Amino acid sequence: MTSTINLEGKTLSSTIAKLNAPLTQAFDPRSSSLSPITIIPTPTPTYNTQAQRLADFETLTAALEYAAVGNAGYNFYDAKGNLRSVLSYQALRQNARISAERLSGLGLAYGDRVAVIADTTPEFVELFFACRYAGLIPFAMPVPVNLGSHAIYVQQLRGMLEGGQASAALANVDYIGFLREAAEGSQGLRWVGTPEELGKLSPLNIPLQANHPDETAYLQFTSGSTRTPRGVIITERALMSNLRGIVRNGLGIRPGDRCASWLPFYHDMGLVGMVMAPMVAQVSVDYLATRDFAIRPLQWLRLISRNRATVAFSQPFGLKLCTLRVRDSDLEDLDLSSWRAAGVGAEMIRPETLRNFAEKFAPAGFDAKAFLPCYGLAESTLAVTFSQIGQGFQSLRVDASTLVDRKVAVRLQAEGRKYSEFVNCGRPLPEHTVKIVDENGMELPDLRVGSVLVHGSSIMTGYFNNPEDTQKTLQPGNWLDTGDLGFLFEGDLYVTGRRTDVIIVNGRNIRAQDIEELAEQQPEVRTREASAFGITDAGDVTTIVLVIECRLTSITDRQSLTGRLQRLVYMAFGVNCLVELVPPHTLPRTSSGKLSRFAARQGFIQRTTLTDQLSAESGDN
Repeated sequence: MTSTINLEGKTLSSTIAKLNAPLTQAFDPRSSSLSPITIIPTPTPTYNTQAQRLADFETLTAALEYAAVGNAGYNFYDAKGNLRSVLSYQALRQNARISAERLSGLGLAYGDRVAVIADTTPEFVELFFACRYAGLIPFAMPVPVNLGSHAIYVQQLRGMLEGGQASAALANVDYIGFLREAAEGSQGLRWVGTPEELGKLSPLNIPLQANHPDETAYLQFTSGSTRTPRGVIITERALMSNLRGIVRNGLGIRPGDRCASWLPFYHDMGLVGMVMAPMVAQVSVDYLATRDFAIRPLQWLRLISRNRATVAFSQPFGLKLCTLRVRDSDLEDLDLSSWRAAGVGAEMIRPETLRNFAEKFAPAGFDAKAFLPCYGLAESTLAVTFSQIGQGFQSLRVDASTLVDRKVAVRLQAEGRKYSEFVNCGRPLPEHTVKIVDENGMELPDLRVGSVLVHGSSIMTGYFNNPEDTQKTLQPGNWLDTGDLGFLFEGDLYVTGRRTDVIIVNGRNIRAQDIEELAEQQPEVRTREASAFGITDAGDVTTIVLVIECRLTSITDRQSLTGRLQRLVYMAFGVNCLVELVPPHTLPRTSSGKLSRFAARQGFIQRTTLTDQLSAESGDN
């Protein structure tokens, strides 16, 4: 018996996806009626029913129109690894177009901005594409990184709403309270609500206009690791150029590929790399929410193993989390041999992180040749360079002293010398060029360290409503100043750090990450719980500050750690260092979870200023 249910387009993805799933009805011969329907969702298949096209479309919605003909799509899993909802590309197209008609009924003008809190749900994906069908410009806002920082999170949302000049904003029921609080007093917002509330509005029955390649596709807010987040303007043309480079040249996508991801949808690597890229290549994806991955990273590996995923990306700290949290006994049930493209990027890649992961998961079939280091940033849509797929990661060891003092990457010739090791991030995508320049903008030869500049077809048109920063970042000839430092060798890019993260003390250049790595070698300090930066006083004297998240309660133990860190920094770099111990979860993080040295520095200055004020007031009394 076949049941037909007419939804009349009045529901969103969770309901439609479940109803589109296979239905099992148990018949009781002792009764003349059927028992209640048991809904058993099944994931979208790996092998599609349509001929594969690799991002050869002019716009994102044009790509979805084609993908909707097949049977691939998005699959969402819960913290226990159970499939909770399925959103085929066919259902995504249907639901997005209906939501687009409802958004049009809000009286928004073509090109207005719509803010959406980007939880890992089908509803976010639908709303994002609904905006494009309606000619609106979406931008994703983060879910809270630390649930305890209510005020900070609301302030972050308010800054993005104002920075993006949003006309409408949406969040699911878990975050709508935060959003409404952030929207209080906003002059430009015309509507704030949940997907369910939007679903109750009457659709405006008007023809949906096709998008144009030169339209703004979306705004991507930068992570804010070194400064206040800014809205990057990405056109449809730039987006499709980047997606073509990713799926064709970076990943070499082919029939039978399947993706698995825990990356947040509000981060460019999660949104462009693991939401848009699979769709424009008609590939299925399995998602685990970022917060669920953080609690139990094993579930991500189990998704790869169970569904035979071939492409999965991670930030380095995600790989380290897997290495630390997954028990050896868990490896017996894992088969990671299908994983052919283990992309790594979004932050500095430490070779030891990759080596440790490969060693840990080799018994589970992981092949170190699957490592695929890459480099990119939101201002270039996402990707700039990819290493060669199937070759694993390559690295270069260079003399540490010449790297910092002379800005020359001298390859290590003798054992025993102090060295820095950098991972090869590969070559630029087609239609993209990378060059290294000095302080005067002069191009540097191989192995000379300088600023990384990028030119290409996927570069942003600028920061939204921020001409001053746009002018600083986009150099003459439309060269993008990435703010990163690095060098080229035989055509490949090696990134050595952020330009703003180099601390100059007494004429010496000291990398903040080198100090942080030194601190993290201590047993009391965990990875990503140390932040180093420089503070310059009125007399132009720079002091290095090292802020550590510390769990020690004994005064003696805390003093011992502080003194040891100061001695180690002096022995390694020949400079004095001020060490501040703060409670766990104190250091500010970006929307993608990275430590923000910029915000840590601001927080330190505020705490120091407040302490000085209190001391002065106490003295006056």
